[in-house]
Amino acid sequence: MTEVKDKPLANRVALVTGAGNGIGRATALLLASRGAIVGVNDLKPEFVNSTLDAIKAAGGSAVAVTQDVSTRDGMRAAVLGLAEKQGRLDILVNNAAWVRYQSVPDIAPETVDRMLNIGFKAIIWGIQAAAEAMDGERGGAIINVASVAGLISAKNSIVYSGIKAGVMGITRAAAAELGARRIRVNAVAPSAIPTEGTMRNRNAELDARRIARTPLGRLGTVDDIANTIAFLAGDDSSFMSAQVLTVDGGITVTNIA
Repeated sequence: MTEVKDKPLANRVALVTGAGNGIGRATALLLASRGAIVGVNDLKPEFVNSTLDAIKAAGGSAVAVTQDVSTRDGMRAAVLGLAEKQGRLDILVNNAAWVRYQSVPDIAPETVDRMLNIGFKAIIWGIQAAAEAMDGERGGAIINVASVAGLISAKNSIVYSGIKAGVMGITRAAAAELGARRIRVNAVAPSAIPTEGTMRNRNAELDARRIARTPLGRLGTVDDIANTIAFLAGDDSSFMSAQVLTVDGGITVTNIA
């Protein structure tokens, strides 16, 4: 079937981890609206079902992928299981994360382990599995969700900032290795995006300071990030790889007086 203009991802299969809410949910909805069959991954079945229902209500196609991607076996089952069921895998969005901000004295081993398993190791295992699942001739697109915290950091963010900087490194190294197989690997680095998962780290005063420092004068939205991910997943970015696109309203490289 020939792709049509309003369905540029028709016939493609995408897996989005952490797709139950926030950036992951918005990305899953957008990829489906562009014609992709989307594997919706999240640990909580109710979140998966909510995203599935929204996609199907909008006329899109999606399937549940409920594996725990914090383990190598779980991520491989998610990626390879979807590819086997759908006959192909074209897009992987490594979005899942678990975040806690702690001061230096309070950093706990269990916090570090969980953040690394979900936000760092899972990306390695996802890339490994996707490289196996993606067709060597057709290639594919892998998009990792990093953060501007990998470039600029605030207090209480040692673990988070370190992981997101590492995600950027993973992105570049994977792109260098997988390019010969036509697999493009890029990342998106959002600034602070209001989502259900970030509510505990936000308040009106902090949001006001962020807005004042942002040249575009607003916080980003999940749709801003989803749009960038969809661009990196599609053919309009076919000669882009090893890139980290900051989607931050200009806050990272400017200083507003």
